[in-house]
Amino acid sequence: MSKRGYTLIELLVVLALLALLAGMAMPLTQLVQQRERERELKRALWEIRDALDQWRRASELGAIVGPAGQPPYPPTLQALAQPQRDARADRPGAQWRFLRRVPRDPFADPALPAEQTWGLRGFYSEADAPRPGEQVFDVHSRSAGMGINGVPLRQW
Repeated sequence: MSKRGYTLIELLVVLALLALLAGMAMPLTQLVQQRERERELKRALWEIRDALDQWRRASELGAIVGPAGQPPYPPTLQALAQPQRDARADRPGAQWRFLRRVPRDPFADPALPAEQTWGLRGFYSEADAPRPGEQVFDVHSRSAGMGINGVPLRQW
């Protein structure tokens, strides 16, 4: 009567194949995670930049009054998430809110508050060398990482 089952060598071959497949799947998993974080970054940048454009439009309509002689942009990112009183006389008590909350940079330190995860560009700052200013004209990621497309995340 013969015993049925697998030999030790057959089990080792199967384990080696499984280890090889797992090793090949790791880079793919890392690529998928990087791609998802980049998607989150694009969404957050779009959301903030859209809110900045809405603030500018509201300012041009006279609904938000800023300092005289200054560009029509918010003083901070947090101002986009706080209610702003409508300055027009025909709309007493009306308020503007451009963001529910400031989105966070998915590549930033999770311990930082969301508004501190972004690099800010002031209105009078050059696009190639963004610096903060009195108004928030644009935002960028502070990450030193490289995107899958080969473009540094800071330049998105």
